[in-house]
Parts: sequence; C-alpha cells; structure tokens
Amino acid sequence: MDEMTRVRELRADAPAPDRARLAPGRARLVEAARTAERRRSAWGRRKLVVAAAFAAVTAIAVTATVMAQGNQAGRKVTPAVSPSPSLDLKGMSTRELLERAAETVERQPPVVEPRADQWIYTKETQEGGDRDIDIENWLRYDGTASAFDPMGMVGKKGGEVQITPMNLEGGGDDDRSPRQMYHFVSTLPTDADGVLKALREEDAIADEKGRSQAWNDYTEISVLLDAYVLPPKGVAGLYRALATVPHGTVVGHLVEDGAGHRAIALRFPRGGSDSAEAADEWLLDPVTYQIVGERMIENGKVIGGNAYLAKAVVDKAGRRS
Repeated sequence: MDEMTRVRELRADAPAPDRARLAPGRARLVEAARTAERRRSAWGRRKLVVAAAFAAVTAIAVTATVMAQGNQAGRKVTPAVSPSPSLDLKGMSTRELLERAAETVERQPPVVEPRADQWIYTKETQEGGDRDIDIENWLRYDGTASAFDPMGMVGKKGGEVQITPMNLEGGGDDDRSPRQMYHFVSTLPTDADGVLKALREEDAIADEKGRSQAWNDYTEISVLLDAYVLPPKGVAGLYRALATVPHGTVVGHLVEDGAGHRAIALRFPRGGSDSAEAADEWLLDPVTYQIVGERMIENGKVIGGNAYLAKAVVDKAGRRS
C-alpha cells in the first residue's frame, strides 16, 4: 500500500480542521473567543502576539490524524502522584501558589532571546474531539514564516517541512510575532499592581462590555502567559497579577495532563463568575512552576486543551533541537 493511499484512509476519520484544534497552544483561548467570551483587537504602541495562525489547515489535519494517540475526550480529572513529599496542595490558596511560583521563576537565569532568524519549535498533545492528537509546528521568531510537517516525515529520508510566509509584524489585527511578545513582557514590573497598570494602559485587547475589570485583566494575562518565549521576571509579574483575579482555586492534588505528565492545576471559572460548571485550568510544572499546558473543564471532565511535549529554539525549520 503506498503512502498516499494510507493518508487518504486516515484522512477519512480526521477531525474537522477548526482553529481551536489546529492552532498550537491556543485551544482554550480560541474556544472562549468562539463562544463570545473573549474578543481580541489590535495591540497599541507595542504589538503583541495573540496566536500564530498556521496555513494549510487540511494538510495539518492529515498530520494530526497520522499522529493520533487514541485517547478519548471527556476523560475525568484524575490525581497523579506527587514528585515531592513537601508539595502539599491541599488548602493552598491561589495567591499562595502563585507567589511561590513567582519566587521560583524569578530565581531562574535570564532567557537568552532568540535571533530574528531562529525558529520556535513546539510539539504538543491536543485534547478534544474523538481522540487526542500530537501536533508539531515551527514559527520564526520574527513572525515572517511558519512551518509544519504534513506527512510526519521530517528526519526521515527525503522528509522536509512545508514553509508558509507570514507577516506577523505587519500591523494586522490579531497575530503578532514571538519577538514582539517577548519585548513587551520584558518591560513589565514584577509586582501585581504595576503589571495591571501596564496592561490597562496598553489596552491591547478591548474590554468586553458587561464583564468585570478582573475578567478583562484575566483575558489579557492569559494571552501573555500563552506566549512561546518569555523572560522569567516578566512571568513572575504576570503570576502575581493573575493572583488578583477572584474565584481562582488550586486543585488539591497533582493532575495528569493529556501527555501523561504530572502538573499542578490552577482553575478559574469560565467567564469570571464563581460557577464551577465550566472552568479554565492552567497546568504548571510542580518543580519549575512553568506553564506546561492548559485545558477546559466542564462538570469535572476535560473537554479540550493542550499539553506541551517539547519546546525548543532551533536554527532551522524541521529541526527539533
């Protein structure tokens, strides 16, 4: 059986190529936007990246099918074994957790900013639909191109990525380059009040009418924390700002993400209310406190999200290290 025949058979069961499934690292944000709970507009003086829109969605859908993992959506949130006896999440408040996280990332060495011609490689598991899928993408740091591996053949004989020209720094209405995102976050202070003031002055995302200031702050913080490359001190400030958002709760045990990794789950009810029926969860590494994924919860079940398998700055699209 030749490869194209096999791909056509796989494609028959491929999930619909909606943006929530195909845009890496953005399933939670886009789903919220689709249900009119978030709205994005152009950044002001310093433009930021909201999402990297990758082209050729049909080809990516084929890739997703080839790499399908077979896990079922709607799985229950299950505990995972703690990596350290000293990590006790029971009864911990959001403010306590995020202050610990901020202090931890502040001690990390500064991130070396990528060159404009380097690429951000990501591989992640996307949850949602009939089964989980793994997706690999590359995005140039200056936002001039994206790339993907449509046949899962990179690294094999004759396998090459397909590169799509982009212009994320060209003044469009939503997408901005990782470089612009990094530069903005590097200007943020490390205290909550300072970060919130800077975000409100920037007014990067138009406030949603009928929503509280806290919810609109949460929207902006969410977009920033979802960036590809971030300076540790900027992350610390964003964590402290996130701690001011009401109704956040820490799940009292480590959870297992879609990739099978143990993570701390920080939950915020969808829409800024105190309802627990629908919520966003941020997944943090229990040692580094870096964000390793996000997911959507409804009635105690995972209905969508993503978990990072790998991230790297590389010199060429198609490389993984």
